[in-house]
Amino acid sequence: MSALRSMMVGAYIALASAPAFAQQSQAKPAPPAAAPARDGQHDFDFETGDWTTNVRVLRNPLSGAAPNWAEFHGSSLVRPVMNGRANTVELSVASPTGKIEGIALRLYNPQSRQWSLNYASLGNGMLTAPVYGSFDGHGRGTFYGQDMIDGRAILVRFVITQVSEKEAHFEQAYSADGGSSWEVNWVAVDTKR
Repeated sequence: MSALRSMMVGAYIALASAPAFAQQSQAKPAPPAAAPARDGQHDFDFETGDWTTNVRVLRNPLSGAAPNWAEFHGSSLVRPVMNGRANTVELSVASPTGKIEGIALRLYNPQSRQWSLNYASLGNGMLTAPVYGSFDGHGRGTFYGQDMIDGRAILVRFVITQVSEKEAHFEQAYSADGGSSWEVNWVAVDTKR
């Protein structure tokens, strides 16, 4: 009988202290709410118009060999589509060794508040894998995706920086080790005409 009494007293103490515990846990302040994601629908507005474009392209990315860079010069034309919810970029640059011509379609997703950047080369008519991301509200956009190079899966990072109203910087890098290290393979500087 004493064992039963001990259990009943223990249960009574537990029940009696439960409301006090519940009140204590309810009195704790709630964690601060996450800041709402910013609406980046107009992040590319600064880029609308005609630009002079200078591009450096790494010809042998992720090869382990000494870097072999090529330089191209030309233009890009950026046009808004659908009230700025999308835009197109027409790129045409050349060097003594060749040409790069392509078109990009950049689409804004209002639910995720992210952009997808989609590029197609006119040289082969192929679309590259898109990269996804957003701007930080201070003129810097960072975008990530996956692609293939020489039969192996890689990560792609594309960074767009608005340097001023008349200058923008673009940098693409590849990672073959899951993002631990990055090798820059495309650098473009655009100057507004």
